Amino acid sequence: MNNLPRILRSAVATLALFAMPFGMASGAQPWRIARAPYRFTFPRDHDAHDAYRTEWWYFTGHLRDSEGRRYGFELTFFRIGLRPHPYRVVPGVSAWRGAQLYSAHFAITDIRDKRFFYAETLARDALGQGYASQRRLLVRVNGWSLRGSSAVEPRMRLHAAARGNAIDLRVVPEKPPVVEGPGGISRKGACASCASHYYSFTRLRTSGTLQIAGRRVAVRGVAWMDHEYGSDELSPGQVGWDWFSIQLDDRREIMLYRLREKNGATTPQSSGTIVAQNGRPTYLSLRDFHITATGTWRSPRTHALYPSGWIVRVAGIAEPLRLVPVLDDQELASAGTTYWEGAVRVLNARTGRRLGRGYVELTGYAGAISL
Repeated sequence: MNNLPRILRSAVATLALFAMPFGMASGAQPWRIARAPYRFTFPRDHDAHDAYRTEWWYFTGHLRDSEGRRYGFELTFFRIGLRPHPYRVVPGVSAWRGAQLYSAHFAITDIRDKRFFYAETLARDALGQGYASQRRLLVRVNGWSLRGSSAVEPRMRLHAAARGNAIDLRVVPEKPPVVEGPGGISRKGACASCASHYYSFTRLRTSGTLQIAGRRVAVRGVAWMDHEYGSDELSPGQVGWDWFSIQLDDRREIMLYRLREKNGATTPQSSGTIVAQNGRPTYLSLRDFHITATGTWRSPRTHALYPSGWIVRVAGIAEPLRLVPVLDDQELASAGTTYWEGAVRVLNARTGRRLGRGYVELTGYAGAISL
């Protein structure tokens, strides 16, 4: 889901000293709030939206090399605005100061060798270190990049490299973009501004190269993309979320998110989507799905205790689903928010038969999420 800039608080802390001062342009407005009705316009809405405070482009996927070895990957780009758009630089101010902060996360799961690698990078927009175009699908953060063609269903290129690990992938949508939430709004709480604009490409044909520990291989597989933007998503009483993306072998997909409150309750606005083989979405409310953790895993680094393994029941899906992490330790202990983001196997909970694959994101278990 990535419905908050998970690690951008660290970016702010690290880079804010370089980011001011700025002057407001004449007629500048406060940050735009995600409101319904909202009609997505593609390909424009693949690009950056500087009128909103936060934005992210998120990719996860499942890859296989020619020897049959399997891998998972994540690559996410974040943007956070420091001043409402439009703005102007104060004359005479150093070029090192900027209007946007950027961050990116990159992770690879090597399933056979039970290895998990991750890295992050932070940048400001000054001197071209970080950039997200409002005119085309182009995001760069310190050499990591997302590039896409100008199309409703764009062909995209992903690149990231760090410490002998890298991905260079081409991703092509096999289904049209799916708007997550009726009226173009993904609700995150009861307040009027607790929402975002959120869409997904739930099935992307993927090919390219992956390098792990210096070993470079050609890979193919399937990926998932989320693009989300807003300005004020979570309520004060929320501590984190459990988010699930599921790609079934019958070419249906499921997205679910469960927002958690300080008192242990689930936020009533938690919701989801089933995507049919033809790409048509069916929206789910909290009463339409049930998620039960089957175990736990404690991080040896942060000592955070995460749920690990789930039974998922969804209205409209005949079989109960069992989600099993391919590797227990897929925790990203970043300079900002620590979270668990990992590849999972999807099985029939009754028979054990394989039904698909997925990714799970768990935040707030190593400390509450806050803006």
